Amino acid sequence: MSAATLTPGEHDAATSPAAATGTRKSRRGEAGSERKAPLRPGRVILHVCLILWGAIWLVPLAWAIYTSLRPYSETAEKGYVSLPDTLNFNNYVTAWTQADLPHYFLNSLYIAVPAVVVVLFMSSMAAFVLARFSFKLNLLMLMFFTAANLLPQQVIITPLYRMFLELDIYNTQFGVVLINVAFQMGFCVFVLSNFMKALPDELGEAAQVDGAGVWRQFYQIILPLTRPALAALATLEFAWIYNDFFWALVLLRDGDAMPVTSALNNLKGAFFTDNNLVAAGAVMIALPTVVMFLLLQKHFVAGLTLGSNK
Repeated sequence: MSAATLTPGEHDAATSPAAATGTRKSRRGEAGSERKAPLRPGRVILHVCLILWGAIWLVPLAWAIYTSLRPYSETAEKGYVSLPDTLNFNNYVTAWTQADLPHYFLNSLYIAVPAVVVVLFMSSMAAFVLARFSFKLNLLMLMFFTAANLLPQQVIITPLYRMFLELDIYNTQFGVVLINVAFQMGFCVFVLSNFMKALPDELGEAAQVDGAGVWRQFYQIILPLTRPALAALATLEFAWIYNDFFWALVLLRDGDAMPVTSALNNLKGAFFTDNNLVAAGAVMIALPTVVMFLLLQKHFVAGLTLGSNK
């Protein structure tokens, strides 16, 4: 019915706020019903599989926490697969003092934090050059950084050991930081260069028109836009370097300079090992990586989903 055929009363009712609100609600309801996907068997199976897979991954952690809360005398008598009579934090207190965990925690921070900062700073500069500038060796250099990740670490133990002796950085935490930076650079450059290539070229062109140099373009324009990618890499790199024990075992001779991953050896005896005590120490050692992920969770998830809607 056209507006010309409506009577004055019908026209007022059709154009009233209540009628308009009702129309909007009905349209909203229709749109919501259209967007709501039906519950299909395949989707139910997918969610069930994801829940089961997540539970499987959580079982070792839950078992370690459960074991760490039980005294050794109880598990020695009844076994580990039994209902507990006592749950307490005595194993955590003993592991904290007996393994000297505060000292080794600081050692790991002395290695992991500088290594993460340096590798992200250097890889972001290398990625900026490879992604925002075009030259003949551009692709070759990116392939070189990527191929460095394919080299097994065990292959270079002997020459690396001799080089560290010649440079007088063997048995120093500085040397462990350097080797971690060297081995993690390739992955970080690959991720950051791909992210920077997705940024519009007009940003750099506008900055050049305004008189911004290369350093200012990198520091004030490109680097702030790569914050999600940097946060995601910071989380991954901290977890990898913090949990690494191979390079510390090869390049550190002094036990007092070892990272916290070596502190579990202090909880083992020559003829007897309290697995409950070791489980408590392992749980405490894993806590910093969990805290790091919780602090950067928002940026980490954003960094993983970059470009998913393109």
